[in-house]
Order: sequence, then structure tokens, then C-alpha cells
Amino acid sequence: MKKTFILLASLLVSGTVSAQQDTLVYNARRAVTLEGSSNFRDLGGYPTRDGRRVQWGRIYRSADISKLSDKDLKTLEAVHLAVDCDLRSPEEVQKAPDRIPTGVQYVHLPAGSEHIQMAKFYEAMQKSTRKDTLLLQTYRSTEHLKAKYKPLFDHLLSLKGDESLLFHCTAGKDRTGIGAALILSALNVDRQTILKDYQATNQFWKADRERMLQGMAQQGLNPEAARSLLDANPAYLESTFQAIDQKYGSMDQFLEKEMGLTARSRKALQDQFLK
Repeated sequence: MKKTFILLASLLVSGTVSAQQDTLVYNARRAVTLEGSSNFRDLGGYPTRDGRRVQWGRIYRSADISKLSDKDLKTLEAVHLAVDCDLRSPEEVQKAPDRIPTGVQYVHLPAGSEHIQMAKFYEAMQKSTRKDTLLLQTYRSTEHLKAKYKPLFDHLLSLKGDESLLFHCTAGKDRTGIGAALILSALNVDRQTILKDYQATNQFWKADRERMLQGMAQQGLNPEAARSLLDANPAYLESTFQAIDQKYGSMDQFLEKEMGLTARSRKALQDQFLK
């Protein structure tokens, strides 16, 4: 009976924590509504292990922003956007260059994506016996992380006053999801909350995800493979955490060695973006 009570209590606490995380992730302030983009959201509001919270209005993540309207540009000006970090491949950038307000610094960070050719990727997905194999391989790869994400941290540390930074890829899921995970980890947000933020792409990108699924079907990719490719499955991001822990011993050691976040610079980052 005692063991049963402990188990039930544990489940109730777990359910409460999960509900609290959902409330944080789907906070009404999180989504930035734009006419020409989706999955554009604020990383603010998340609690840290030392009792502080990530500041609202300073760090944003998004999907493709090549089709922003004039009204959207005014929205980005209103949030004091200063830096736009584009994580896409040169091919993706050439086909759909970012549209950003005048004066915003554009930073292209294609490391790990340089040779992405979507047609060949779709073909490989079609032939794969396990539909998540290629994605898992991508998430487990750590070789490109320094070249891709260290400049992101450098630009965060260079922001002044109330300036904000945006980072994005095409869907705002994979490359952007890893970037968000590293930033939130550096800010001392717990891992379960980070996974919840990652999974939220399934909701914030829902309409465009369905349109992309239809497009993939027209290109001959079977529905199972397409949904696997576009699903923000927490197991994918978990594999990145596991690869980092295995290679570097811990996320903290990775952040110091590869992202250049010494105790001093990490404190500066936290002091700048937490309150």
C-alpha cells in the first residue's frame, strides 16, 4: 500500500510539473504573429534552476522569414531586432533570402548544412528502412556545432540595451531547435522544459507543416517518411543531449569548450538575459 501511495504521489507531481511546463511553453506572450512566417516565438519566461527567468523580448526563434510583409518588418522593428542568424544552407538561402528590417545585421551560419540538397535528402528518406534514422544521425552529429552556434553566442553577448536577436532555419525545428536547446541550457533552464519548447514546434508550425507535407507527397515521398521528417519528436533532441554528454562529459563542459562560455562569460550571458 505504501509503495502504491508513493507511486501515485509521484505520478501526480509529474503530471503537475508537466502541466506547469505546458503553461509556460504556450504562454500567450510566446508566439509572435506574423503574416509571412510561422513558428516565430519568444524564448522568454522560462524559469532557471537558480530561481530567475529568461527575459521576454530578447531572444527569438523562427521558421523561414523570406516572405515577411511590410507589417511584419514593423513588428520586428518594434521588438528592437538587431541581429538575424540564418542557420540554413547556401542553397536554401539562395532560393529564399531573408527579408529583414533595414539596419538589422544578417549573419549566415551554414556549418553542417553546407551540402544539404533537399531532393537528395528526400530520396534517402524514401529508401531508409527506419524513417527516423537520417534525422537521428543529424541530431547526434557534434562536429559542426562549434562553427554553427558559437557565433550565435558571441552575438548574444554583443547585444546592447534592449536589442534582440533572432535565429532560424527553414522549419524552425531541427537546426533552430538545437540552437534553442544550447542557449536555454547555457541560461540554466532545465532539460525537460527545453524538450517541451522543442516539441512546441508541432503546434506553432502546424499550418505550414501540413502544407509542406502535401508538397512532399506531391514529390513522391511517402506520408510516413514525411511525417517523421517534420515531427518535432523530443527523442531527436534527446539524442543531441546524449551525444554531447557522451563526448564532453556534460553540457556545461561542452558549453565551455566549444561555445567559449567560461565561468565569467556564462555569468555575463545569464546576467544579460535573465532577471
